[in-house]
Amino acid sequence: MWNKVARALAGPGPVRTVDRVRISVVELVLFGAAAALLLAALPRCGGGSGAGVVRASWALTPGVLNPAVTQATIAQTICRTGWTRTVRPPVSYTNDLKRRQLRAYGLRGPPSAYQEDHLISLELGGNPTDPRNLWPEPYPRASAVDRIENELNHRVCSGSLTLARAQHEESALKHADG
Repeated sequence: MWNKVARALAGPGPVRTVDRVRISVVELVLFGAAAALLLAALPRCGGGSGAGVVRASWALTPGVLNPAVTQATIAQTICRTGWTRTVRPPVSYTNDLKRRQLRAYGLRGPPSAYQEDHLISLELGGNPTDPRNLWPEPYPRASAVDRIENELNHRVCSGSLTLARAQHEESALKHADG
C-alpha cells in the first residue's frame, strides 16, 4: 500500500532513492576540491576585513607597560585629560609596523581593515612604541574594544578598579577574544 502511495506522489518516471545514488570518481574529486576551497576560504571571511577571529599572539604581542605609568602616577598620566596625545606614536610609525605585523601574523586583506592597536592601551599605561605592545586588530572589533578601554580607564581613574587589574582584564580580552 505504501509503495502505491509513494509511486503516486513521485509522479511519472523512475524514482531515485539514496541507496541507488552512485558517485563517479570524477564527481568525488570535484566535490573534494570544492570542499577544500571552501575550507581554505572560511578563515578569510568575517566582516569583509579578510580576517576571521584574530587574537593577539602571546609570542608576538605579550604586552609591554610604560614604566612612567604606575598606580602612584595615574593622576599625572592616564587620568589627565589629553595625556595619551603626548605619548601616542606617529601614524607613519604605526602604519609601517602594521604592514610588518600583518605578515608576521599571516593575515590577509588591506591594511585599512586593521587598526594597529596597543595590547595594553595608552589609556591603561601601555608602552606607546614597543612592537611587543602593538598588534593588527581587525575592524570592527577594534572600535568595540576602544570603548572597553575607555570604560576601564574611567574605572581606574574613579578608583573602582586598580591599574594592574585593568591591565590584566585588557590583556585577557585581546588574547582570548581577539
